[in-house]
Amino acid sequence: MDKEQFDIMKNRKGFIAALDQSGGSTPKALALYGISEDSYNGEEEMFTLVHEMRSRIVTSPVFSSEHILGAILFEQTMDRKVDGLYTADYLWEKKRIVPFLKVDKGLDAEADGVQLMKPNPDLDALLARANERHIFGTKMRSVIKSANREGIKKVVAQQFEVGKQIIAAGLIPIIEPEVDIHSADKAESEAILKEELLLALDALNPDQFVMLKLSIPSVDDFYKELIAHPQVVRVVALSGGYSREEANEKLTHNPGLIASFSRALSEGLTAGLTDDEFKTKLAESIQSIYDASIV
Repeated sequence: MDKEQFDIMKNRKGFIAALDQSGGSTPKALALYGISEDSYNGEEEMFTLVHEMRSRIVTSPVFSSEHILGAILFEQTMDRKVDGLYTADYLWEKKRIVPFLKVDKGLDAEADGVQLMKPNPDLDALLARANERHIFGTKMRSVIKSANREGIKKVVAQQFEVGKQIIAAGLIPIIEPEVDIHSADKAESEAILKEELLLALDALNPDQFVMLKLSIPSVDDFYKELIAHPQVVRVVALSGGYSREEANEKLTHNPGLIASFSRALSEGLTAGLTDDEFKTKLAESIQSIYDASIV
């Protein structure tokens, strides 16, 4: 684990850019960027186009460590290059932005009001490659649909079991048990989730550290105990379907919680923008998310 990168993630002001749309969400991300599905053939062309989109974002002069602490990459992005460097090396060496990798393989079918992560038998091999590519940490997502205690217990147990495997590989896991923002009992789900997370965090050894990525809570400042926990490097928030404006507004009511936005970060960015237009829109987006993250 890189001590300088750990210190940045623990202590510096800013937010995390999520650039980790995967196979299932890439067509939607490209469509929002102004590239329709009928304009490319097959996965290879699709991933090349999305890498061009991500490269345009990360090479922009406004995408800098002044506002951005880290960036979460998709596996394909990790294995591709930006300006002749592997993406993680470009982020760190050129921008001083800490690289993370999405490592989950998607979601299982809903059961007990939740969607667990699909089995990931090749994780150790992926973590070895992540280390070769100079990745600092990982991210993995589950989804909570309703306030089912047994289901939420399973989500947290699975996340921390895999999290310990990631810690053993020398990486910092971002544990992401997303609560669906459209859930009828979202606040109740968050109350159960916080209890279970605190139990799991208390069971970690003093040298085991995690990050948490959570939906912006229904009750203001609800995650302060998680933010203050000694085994937690940082607690970050997903936009979860809110517009950027709405997500930013909600974030300002949660001191210490910082953004890790994907769709909300790239909102309004399209392939047809000139470089100056693209830079201006991206700068506005970054500044607004940063301002909401340093409250």
